[in-house]
Amino acid sequence: MSIDGSLRAFKQAQDLIPGGVNSPVRAFSSVGGTPLFIAEGSGAYLTDIDGNRYVDFVQSWGPLIFGHRDETIENAVINAVKHGLSFGAPTQAESDLAQLVISMFDSIEKIRFVSSGTEAVMSAIRLARGYTGRDDIVKFTGCYHGHSDSLLVQAGSGAATFGNPSSPGVPADFTKHTLLATYNDIESVKKCFADSKDIACVIIEPIAGNMGLVPADKEFLHELRELCSAHGTLLIFDEVMSGFRASLNGAESITGVKPDIVTLGKVIGGGMPVGAFGARAEIMAKLSPEGPVYQAGTLSGNPVAMAAGLAAISKLKANAGVISVLNQRAKRLVEGMQKEAISCGIPMQIDTRGSMFGFFFNEKPVKNFADACNSDAELFAKFHSKMLQEGFYFACSLYETGFISTAITDEMIEDTIKASAKVFKEITNNA
Repeated sequence: MSIDGSLRAFKQAQDLIPGGVNSPVRAFSSVGGTPLFIAEGSGAYLTDIDGNRYVDFVQSWGPLIFGHRDETIENAVINAVKHGLSFGAPTQAESDLAQLVISMFDSIEKIRFVSSGTEAVMSAIRLARGYTGRDDIVKFTGCYHGHSDSLLVQAGSGAATFGNPSSPGVPADFTKHTLLATYNDIESVKKCFADSKDIACVIIEPIAGNMGLVPADKEFLHELRELCSAHGTLLIFDEVMSGFRASLNGAESITGVKPDIVTLGKVIGGGMPVGAFGARAEIMAKLSPEGPVYQAGTLSGNPVAMAAGLAAISKLKANAGVISVLNQRAKRLVEGMQKEAISCGIPMQIDTRGSMFGFFFNEKPVKNFADACNSDAELFAKFHSKMLQEGFYFACSLYETGFISTAITDEMIEDTIKASAKVFKEITNNA
């Protein structure tokens, strides 16, 4: 398999763009090798600029639940484009998509659309601070909520759990109000509340997809809800990744825990850039122009993105059983790969939530970021590289989640398992 075209394209990109990519994980730095430059996506497949074709288990990091170039979504986008790319004024499509999302999430009475997941979370936190009149927030190590300043933190030191900047360019003053807790550890959250009486919100991925797939325990989420309610603190579920992927009705329908604010993205754009945050009307009433908390965006509610999202969510709602079908395929995939790995003496932890799947080369179950970091990164890199050579495109980081689309067939799943068996044998024979 030749990737000469990707090699040349990457070299050119490195001369023009920092690291040669416009989002760091795409650089393949954690798995080695050269990132593939994509020419086309169609159904379950990606084709790179050298003409190599791959079964795609990334699906643009989640939004393409019906695969690449789904006809319904593609037609909706083309029709929208014919009427104009952007107006900076309200359109009916915004209300139509808002009404659809609200009808499917019990915790959302009003919603505001933005252009990215980062923007959705940043705005949701500002709203929580404005609503409560408090400054501090709690986040969990290993949960990623975008690259806004107050969320790029690492663990602090001393008695308090306040975070320190984890990226140059982020002033310490911006992160001093961010407290860090350990995922699935309620005692660490209690410590945060003991350290601060000024906590506006706790934000969590109820189904974490940014340290690999690590769902929160139901008991932990129930205790978290009780703790937030007792302290007058808002609970934010970040479902930018899991929304409409793990369940049609959000993590609330899986866990029985009702958040105060939900952030969404990925699927609600159908492949176009979009994000959103929603809550009960009382909270959303604090948002400008209804209230004093300011948030704006020239391209928010972009008509092309709204058309794509409306087509995607409408199709998903009309085919409600699709999540169950995709979960069966996801389970078959990871259970099949796990069986092949174990037969070669390779320990492997697996999990699925709806159409999301994850796996770790780890001897112990993964419950938090520290557990994830104890996984075998070198083995993952070898597996990733060899599976690419076999024609299967997995996320280029062991801390990312995989996705099944409706375009991925049972036969493709079986082919992937067979390829993994070959790869695991090669890895162990060459160890």
